[in-house]
Amino acid sequence: MATIGVYGFDGDSYLQRLRKANVRLLLDVRQRRGVRGPEYAWANSRRLQAALAEAGIAYQHHLELAPTTELRQLQYAEDDRRGVGKRSRRELADEYARRYTSEILDRADLAPIVSALPSSGTAALFCVERDPEACHRSLVAQRLTERYRVTIEHLRPL
Repeated sequence: MATIGVYGFDGDSYLQRLRKANVRLLLDVRQRRGVRGPEYAWANSRRLQAALAEAGIAYQHHLELAPTTELRQLQYAEDDRRGVGKRSRRELADEYARRYTSEILDRADLAPIVSALPSSGTAALFCVERDPEACHRSLVAQRLTERYRVTIEHLRPL
């Protein structure tokens, strides 16, 4: 498996990065499937799904793995306290990670995701942050590694 964000990519470089990693299935773990800013309009759900389909990459939305609005607000408050913007965050707040794990991840059944992984190629967990350490997808990836021995590669802009 792999993980990938939005920030730092444009639509073409994003698809190139997915192709280079042989991604065959994109697992969208966002609550809100849009990204603010015209430079990221390509990552809004309908446009992204159309581009993925054209590239031969399957798409699934996993809302059950998305953070709640309350959890996102908790992270934003910590970002404000630290004086960092969402697009420049480098790590998750400890309280956010603790609560995401107990409220979302511990309740999620990851077995169907693992059993649906492509037999050839790679599946990628997808959210918006550039760095996985700044995103809940890293917590999902860590759990997949711990429980299912899934190997994870974090895809970043080249």
